[in-house]
Parts: sequence; structure tokens; C-alpha cells
Amino acid sequence: MSDEDLDRHVDRHVLKRYDTKGVLGKGAYGIVWRAVDRRSGETVALKKIFDAFQNSTDAQRTFREVMFLQEMKGHENIVSLLSVLKSDNDRDFYLVFECMETDLHTAIRGNVLQDIHKQYVTWQMLKALKYMHSAELLHRDMKPSNLLLNSDCVVKVADFGLARSLRECASETKADDAKLTDYVATRWYRAPEILLGSPSYSFGVDVWAVGCIVGEMLVGKPIFPGATVLSQCETIFELLGKPDEERLRAISCYSKEMLAVLDDTRMPQGPEVLNAGQYLERWRRRFPGVGDDGLRLLIEMLRLDPHDRVKVIDALNHPYVAPFHNAALEGDAGFTALISIGDNEKKTTQVYRDKLYSEVKRIRAAERAQRNEERKERSERAAIAKRDGGGGGLAAHRGVRADTEHFGDASAIPAHRGERNPFDATSAMPAHRGDRRSYFMDR
Repeated sequence: MSDEDLDRHVDRHVLKRYDTKGVLGKGAYGIVWRAVDRRSGETVALKKIFDAFQNSTDAQRTFREVMFLQEMKGHENIVSLLSVLKSDNDRDFYLVFECMETDLHTAIRGNVLQDIHKQYVTWQMLKALKYMHSAELLHRDMKPSNLLLNSDCVVKVADFGLARSLRECASETKADDAKLTDYVATRWYRAPEILLGSPSYSFGVDVWAVGCIVGEMLVGKPIFPGATVLSQCETIFELLGKPDEERLRAISCYSKEMLAVLDDTRMPQGPEVLNAGQYLERWRRRFPGVGDDGLRLLIEMLRLDPHDRVKVIDALNHPYVAPFHNAALEGDAGFTALISIGDNEKKTTQVYRDKLYSEVKRIRAAERAQRNEERKERSERAAIAKRDGGGGGLAAHRGVRADTEHFGDASAIPAHRGERNPFDATSAMPAHRGDRRSYFMDR
């Protein structure tokens, strides 16, 4: 189907606001267009989700994604949701995002990442996780196709449809329906405690997923490509070693029963038995050419026992990301992410739809009021400056400049040195075929 045919899927009232410039991706759940905002001239990604409210599960996920994106709005490594639009049929749904050139899955497949880019991407992923986790929010679906990239190698975390507030979980006591689901995240990036059926887990599941992503960047392909849950566990144990019974119980109370069918003879000894040098040597053989700093960070993120897994704040202090580490840029959220309908309150599709639109309306009204207040303050400052002889403007420009200097050692990235940016070739990467596209293809 041509782009012109796909453009017919856009409602007229949406086309009055956005001028579509071509399809970025398409799949069973919807279509994403590159578009230009006719009012501002800004290039955006226009995402139409088909039948977003066809059942309570899809409606809940749609509601969750929009509400948590609103909660996370403003962080430089989390994609910005710019607008939410109804469709004429009241079944479909439009989300407008800032436009990014590609995603990490495509960049890895195109083999355009240099070592310094891989470190830069890792640092940005960890920085985004620190912000989310400080708001007590689990992403639960970190994977390369949910990490958007632009030509400056800036990372934006996308797709919060599986995100979950840990504060909400903690407030729901021990009710059976308050348990966290085990079917989260794409299997290749799923932490052992989820694979082994643990009913409770924490921030370590996101750390594990990021470890899998870093490993994939380093070798150019997924590091644990299991075809089933059991083969996924087997693939993990072939590198990490099978843990003893005590550690298995710490991972999940169901571990022993689930793993009884696995062939122990294929599994090497784990770090509990080997010394650090022997264990590191195994990783060197699996990841040839990768420096020890990268391997040691991988080992820390990919610990079988979530209690032993490195914390995000410690990972940000690791030598592997030292060229970019800057505590001033790695801040906490300063709030707890909560949404108005809890995950364990199963509502009808109509409730989710109505609540979503009312929440969006409320948020937009608050944003308009804030913009009006800011315009008023700017006008008052301009009037004072004019009255005093125009002397107040220079300091403001200095403040903006100071903010751009925080990157420091990030200038080590080739693109920032004025050398050829490998991301200039993103248009030559594998095309947007809709198989694992950004913004929604894995929804």
C-alpha cells in the first residue's frame, strides 16, 4: 500500500492541523506518519492506533501509556507526548510525539554504532532509568525498538504501555490481584525472576533488560535469543552458570519445579564457584574484542539474583560510562508517578476512554494556564528592562548558554567533533518495514 493510500486513514480534522510527509512505520496496531504541525512548523510523529479501546486490556494499556508519558514529560531521555487527538469513529486514537529519526534496533542492525556511541547510549538509558525509578515507576518493556534515536545519538525511551507504579503495588497489600504479572517485556529482555514466575519483582527487571541491550550493542545481535521460556532460561544459564538451590529460591519460589527438566550437563559453573578471573574469562570468550570495563558492567547488570544486580545509581558511576557521567545531569524525578485508575481496578472500555479524554483535557488546560502565566511574566520583565534601559536581557542568554555546556566530555562523540556522523546514514539503514518499528510496532 502506497503512502498516499495510507494517508486516507488520517481523519480530516487531524489533516487540518498536521501535514503528513510520509509513513515512518505500519503494523497490525496502526500507522505512524512523519508530519508537520501547520501552526508551529514543527516536525512530529503522528501515531494512529486502531481500535485502541476494543477491549479492557487494550484500553487499559492505552490509558497507562498516555498517563505515564504525561507523568514523565520533560526528561531529555524520555519521548515527549505533544498531543492526544480523538478520531471521528471514537474507536481509533491519535498520539503526537516529537519526531526521532530511528530506533536502537535499526541502528544495531545497520551496524552504525561506534564504541563511543555505545557508551553514550548506555549512559542515557541509565539516566532515564534513574529518573523513572526515583518516581517509583517500572518501565517493564525496555528493548532496542523502544529506544528512539536522532542523528546526534540522543536516546528517548518510548512505549510506557506496560509501565507500572511500584507505589501503587505497595499500597495494595497482599490481595491476589495485586501481584505483578509475569508476562511483561519481550522474552529476550525478560529478567530471570519474571521468567521463573516470581509474583513480585522490582527495579532489577529494568536493569536486566538494559544489560541485555548493552550486550546486544556490543556484539550486534541479541545475547539471549530463547524460543520459549525454558530455552530462554537455558540460554541464560549457559553464560551465567546455573545457580545453586538457595539462589534459585531467592530468585523465585517456583524456580526448582520449572527448571527440573533442564539438562544440567550443558550449564557451566556460576560465579559462586568460579573466581572472578575465571568468570571474566568466560565473558571475554563470549564477547570477543569488548573491553573489560564494558564486560564488568554487563556482569553487574546481568546477575541472576536481582538482589545482587547493580543499582542504577551505581551503574552511572561505572568506568564504562565515565566519559559522560555528570551527577548534575542525572537527577531524580522528585515525585511519585501515579495515575488516576489503578492497574488492579479493571474498568470497562468506556470508563478508560472517558477518563483518558477528561485527564488530557485537564492537563492541556493547566499547560495553557502555565504558558499564559509565563507570557505575562516575560512581558513584565520586558517592560521593566525597557524602563531601565534594556539592560536585563544579556544575563538570560548567558543562562541558556550555561545549560548547553553541561555535556562536557560528550564532545568526544565523533558527531560532536565535527567529524562524519555515522547517523547521517540512517536513511540507508534497513527500511521502516513495520516489523519492529518505533513508537508502536511492538505495542
